Amino acid sequence: MDNDAAPQDGQLPLHGVGDRLRIARESAGMTLAQLSAETKIGERHLSLIEKGDFAALPAKTYATGFARTYAKTVGLDDREVADEVRAELAASQGDGRHRAATFEPGDPARIPSRGLALLSLAALVLLIAGGAMFYNRVLAPGSGPGSLLEDERLAARQAPAAAATSRPVGAAAANGLVVFTALEEGVWVKFYDGAGAQLMQKQMAKGERYTVPADASGPQVWTGRPDALAITVGGKPVPKLADAERIMRDVPVTAAALRARGASGPPATPTGTAPTGT
Repeated sequence: MDNDAAPQDGQLPLHGVGDRLRIARESAGMTLAQLSAETKIGERHLSLIEKGDFAALPAKTYATGFARTYAKTVGLDDREVADEVRAELAASQGDGRHRAATFEPGDPARIPSRGLALLSLAALVLLIAGGAMFYNRVLAPGSGPGSLLEDERLAARQAPAAAATSRPVGAAAANGLVVFTALEEGVWVKFYDGAGAQLMQKQMAKGERYTVPADASGPQVWTGRPDALAITVGGKPVPKLADAERIMRDVPVTAAALRARGASGPPATPTGTAPTGT
């Protein structure tokens, strides 16, 4: 190492930071290929650093970052080497190509930690989930499954009605329970009472049944597929609300109202705008 650094043929001794790094590498018995494998920096960039040709690197941040990693690997003071690189760049800079930055590629000390990366990924997942919930509840209500809390409330309210439907047909007929059955997949329907309080809102699966609560005051229905809903009152079928697709809203679904529709034929029912959840 002393022989390499000594003056030769009357020339000034080598003192550039690139020379110091090269001498330290050779003293450590490492080839450029070995150093490249250790630092994950390409041999071409390492060779440019040893020659002191920092301007040939992509940017100032690469020059200082790669030089620090090089210095750490061969046992030199990485901060001192980085300062020397910046000084040489400042002395040779003339085209304004290199600009200061706070992040130096190739410097492991400044690479974001794995924990930070995982935290960023978790935040991204939460953001996507929040966007999906916002879309389902605000932009396209009724297009997705209802909330679990609402399902629990509906299950508690429908429990007495479900028990009643398990009785013989004669008992169901006596009670006049109203049951809607979806004939197709994804039939959107909303049931609510006379005060506007929601009883049930969802996209019913094919074959799924819904029993209108017997204690509901003035129950009504809103749907765009009245032709895809079969209706029974007290266990006996009654005519559908309509035989074709149409938006029907504020249609009474009490046992008496549905039986009256069956006796006199489905009366004209006002239509509204496309269903939107509340």
